[in-house]
Amino acid sequence: MGPEAPPTDLLGTWTLTRVVDDRLAGERRDVVGTATLELESPDRVRWSEEGTMSWAGRSVPVSRTLYVERSGAAWEVTFSDGRPFHPWAVGHRVGHPCGADHYDGLIEVDAEGWTVEWRATGPEKDYVMTTVHSDRRPARPAAD
Repeated sequence: MGPEAPPTDLLGTWTLTRVVDDRLAGERRDVVGTATLELESPDRVRWSEEGTMSWAGRSVPVSRTLYVERSGAAWEVTFSDGRPFHPWAVGHRVGHPCGADHYDGLIEVDAEGWTVEWRATGPEKDYVMTTVHSDRRPARPAAD
């Protein structure tokens, strides 16, 4: 894996640990779970996350599904409903507008795993969300 790793280099199930430092609410939320990247076709990776979010003595299950799809020579991340999210640009900052708020993100890959950091700012949001993906279990081979 290198700094310009395509999503196909990250296939498998990863241990996911996420910290959400919500400065607007004045609290920290932690997520522990898994992230699975599965090849659906040569040009499409399904990125699904499942876990438990905990804060202030509470916990709730959380999940989401994204897709990373090849677009020419590049890859693009989309929401599960097909809306565009951001380019897959390892080592380069990316942006995503969300109403009046703005997300500034960075994906980094190294030999130990990969991280995703989002800084959300605006009238409704002020947080930093850092997700560490580690301890990969290889992808299962496709059934014949």
